[in-house]
Amino acid sequence: MTQKSKIEDSGFGAAAALIRDGGLVGMPTETVYGLAADATDDAAVARIFAAKGRPQFNPLIVHVADAGMAARYVEFPPVADRLAAAFWPGPLTLVLPRRADCAISLLASAGLDTLGVRAPNHEIAQSLIAAVGRPLAAPSANPSGTISPTNAEHVQEGLGDKVDVILDGGPCPVGVESTIVKIEGDAVFFLRPGGIAREAIEHIIGRPLSSAPHTDIPQAPGMLASHYAPRTPLRLDAAAPEPGEAFLGFGNTTVEGPNALNLSPSGDVIEAAANLFAYLRTLDALCTKHRLSYIAAAPIPLEGLGEAINDRLARAAAPKG
Repeated sequence: MTQKSKIEDSGFGAAAALIRDGGLVGMPTETVYGLAADATDDAAVARIFAAKGRPQFNPLIVHVADAGMAARYVEFPPVADRLAAAFWPGPLTLVLPRRADCAISLLASAGLDTLGVRAPNHEIAQSLIAAVGRPLAAPSANPSGTISPTNAEHVQEGLGDKVDVILDGGPCPVGVESTIVKIEGDAVFFLRPGGIAREAIEHIIGRPLSSAPHTDIPQAPGMLASHYAPRTPLRLDAAAPEPGEAFLGFGNTTVEGPNALNLSPSGDVIEAAANLFAYLRTLDALCTKHRLSYIAAAPIPLEGLGEAINDRLARAAAPKG
């Protein structure tokens, strides 16, 4: 690295003090690393948008310790209680109506009357929330639209001096962002696939998830058509690479070589999700180094976390701009 590293192995107290003073901290979670700030501080939340180059119409997820903390800021209907009891702490974000007395910055909601909240299942994230004593707004800790970070070095490479300190929690075990559902009364709408499979949520609510109504304004993070994108164009559903392409494989494949990586040789979508963003970063760097024109990505089955992987790959392959 050409710049001084801001990565630390511990130091919740110092990081919490930075956040209470309006600073930005790279925070590990079980999904991806987040760019954490005091969610009740308008200026700090604005710094998140500026550091990421994030459009201000794109709302943030607010990280809380548990359902009790979340209920101070959002309305919590019975179906939200059931989902939080089943999946929190964990990679499920609930988009819920803001309470009338909600102290969370309106900028975090991007002008909407709803707020996305989740309780992360990571010791460092939970310790930081406890040390700050406030909810943390924390989108992925990377420039907007680029590949999400799954280790501390990714945060350093992407944000550099725009983040005050990065807490190193090692690789993220889930590796893709949280699943997002929106709750309106008893209705549960599926907004984004992620670290909790659709089928698991449907089992808890006892019915199929409703499709998200179409709107021009994102109702939650990760809903922009182009997102999670490497610099190198991505070609989907490829059985094998063409000349001049790197290859992102899955399952039983004979494609090998210095420009090929396999998300899961055994065909495990959980392992594939954990490797997805790190492998995309590696292949992107190899394409730049060897002047390759595309990353060819093998088909991924849609069951379980495969739905989230396919969602991320489709957005990564979408035209930019």
